[in-house]
Amino acid sequence: MTLWQNITYKMLHTRSKLFLLIGINVAVFLLINVPATFELWFLKTGYITSFSTEYLALPASFEKLATRFWTPITYMFMHADVFHILFNMLWLYWMGQIFEEYLGTKRTLGLYILGGLSGALFFLLAMNFIPGLTNPDAIIVGASAGVMAIIIATATLLPNYTIHLFLFGPVKLKWLAIFYVLIDFLSTAGSNAGGSIAHLGGALLGFIYIKRLQSGSDWIGSINKMFTPQPKMKVVVKNPEKNTSAKPKQEEIDRILDKISLSGYDNLTRQEKEILFRASKDEG
Repeated sequence: MTLWQNITYKMLHTRSKLFLLIGINVAVFLLINVPATFELWFLKTGYITSFSTEYLALPASFEKLATRFWTPITYMFMHADVFHILFNMLWLYWMGQIFEEYLGTKRTLGLYILGGLSGALFFLLAMNFIPGLTNPDAIIVGASAGVMAIIIATATLLPNYTIHLFLFGPVKLKWLAIFYVLIDFLSTAGSNAGGSIAHLGGALLGFIYIKRLQSGSDWIGSINKMFTPQPKMKVVVKNPEKNTSAKPKQEEIDRILDKISLSGYDNLTRQEKEILFRASKDEG
């Protein structure tokens, strides 16, 4: 299998949505910036960059937004430079893997999109209605709001989950989440206020989503079910002793998720871990 075939297979045929999201972001970045670089080399102009920013970035102006109504979606797949996309995709991959390990693969894409839309809403409201931030000429690009939704959702679900960071060593997700939210809050007083506000919007969406999920309301799962074909026949199992692989009840899953958020995954019983594993396989 060639490298390109391997990449496309992971994007389109694996259950994880992380490779699909990363692939779209990287493809959009390359499609814009590779020809833009050649244009700069040989023509010394920047029409490609200007055009893509004008029609794909999210504008703060409601008047401009009315004629570019697609930008609340397109902005979350654009990036300003190499380091911008690099760090966004690394965090998406690292935290997305943990998220999918415990909640399956069907919620990742939905949470990313909802986080991006929440970030767009926060950006528009702040740039137009908060006196100290008002700037109708502002624009934003980047996957950060969607990525923040996944980071904060994962930290809310598994606050005591520990990861190892270079130079810092073991860090619990709850401290990582608090650090990032605090940095973005303080950064609203800086030059990239719009971007920081969008990050906070994505973070809030991720937090609320997990809290609602733990209370039994799964927004993304409900949306997914609307597009899932329903079987025309029901299979009735008469021998309950053989039904060891039956799909766990949502109430039982919610109880286990609550226990994880309170005391961590390691405190689950073997039976609870098995139930969560079967639930993740069903979701995947």
